[in-house]
Amino acid sequence: MTAVVAVSILLSLLLPLSLSCPKGCVCDGRTKVVDCRGRGLYDIPRHLQPDTLELHLQDNRIRGLVSMAFRDTPLLRVLDLSNNSITSVSPSTLLGLRGLQRLSLASNALRELDRRLLGPIRSLSHLDLSHNSLTGLPGAMGESLRNLSQLGLAHNRLQRLDKSLLENLEGLGHLSLKGNPWRCDCQVIGLKLWLETFLFRGGVVDEVSCSKPEEMKDKDLQNVPYQLFHSCMTTSYNYLFSNIHHLESDRSIRGHTHGNTHGNGNPHGPLGMGEGYGGGGSGLPECEPKQRPRPVNLRHAIATVIVTGVVCGIVLMMMLAAAVYGCAYAALMAKYQRELKKSEETSKGDHGSADEKEPLENAIA
Repeated sequence: MTAVVAVSILLSLLLPLSLSCPKGCVCDGRTKVVDCRGRGLYDIPRHLQPDTLELHLQDNRIRGLVSMAFRDTPLLRVLDLSNNSITSVSPSTLLGLRGLQRLSLASNALRELDRRLLGPIRSLSHLDLSHNSLTGLPGAMGESLRNLSQLGLAHNRLQRLDKSLLENLEGLGHLSLKGNPWRCDCQVIGLKLWLETFLFRGGVVDEVSCSKPEEMKDKDLQNVPYQLFHSCMTTSYNYLFSNIHHLESDRSIRGHTHGNTHGNGNPHGPLGMGEGYGGGGSGLPECEPKQRPRPVNLRHAIATVIVTGVVCGIVLMMMLAAAVYGCAYAALMAKYQRELKKSEETSKGDHGSADEKEPLENAIA
């Protein structure tokens, strides 16, 4: 009877341990590491020990990550899901993993990530998203990446990166961006400026090889001189004057419409929605879209730009005038010094001649 009780107690102790390690996986009770690499798994294994610190699931066939997929392992520090077939990740997949430090989703088929995915995590130091199909990262995700030291984004479909995301990467030391089709147009200047600051702080980055436009293809953005972005300034001015033109057109059209309304007493007159859009009216053609009204704030912005330009022009003129005055004053002073020196030398010469004549005259006498 005593032997039966002892066996039952032993089985009760060993049975939970055997159930805590998924079939085919290797579990180390000392280091709290669970290794399920290359086991042909389609889902996250269940019944893991709650004190598991590392979970390796790379080289499997997992296709998606559901909500709270790791609720059984709240103490997880390292999670490797690389080289699977993951196409979708629930925004609440990592809910509960507040202490997660390393996360790898590399070599999957991800096209986008929800901004809430890393929301509860503040301790993440390594994030690998390379070899996916990501076209961008939400800027709001940067709040969870403030303590990140390594970020892998190589070999995706990135053309740009959100400025707010980059500004939050305060502790980043290593960044991988190669293998992306970067579009090196006017909107990439912010990335170029950030990269220069990042490198100045001692950061390490591989390369940002331009894909478009054609004249910048295969050039590293870090080595592209700012002169090649000169057209961006021209584009900005063209956009500004285009808006001014539209504003003037809107103003003239509204003024004309307002005058006809008061004159005819009919809001559906020649430029209204009634007769003016018929065949005999003198209004805009029916197929031509109406000008979109611009907000009042745009007018203030344009006025501010114009006033700023005028003020800058005046300041430049004053600086130029000061420079001309300084050069002229320096030239006059130099001329005055030369003439003064010349007159002093002439005066000394005259005194010398007089002294030489006196001994000669005394000798004759």
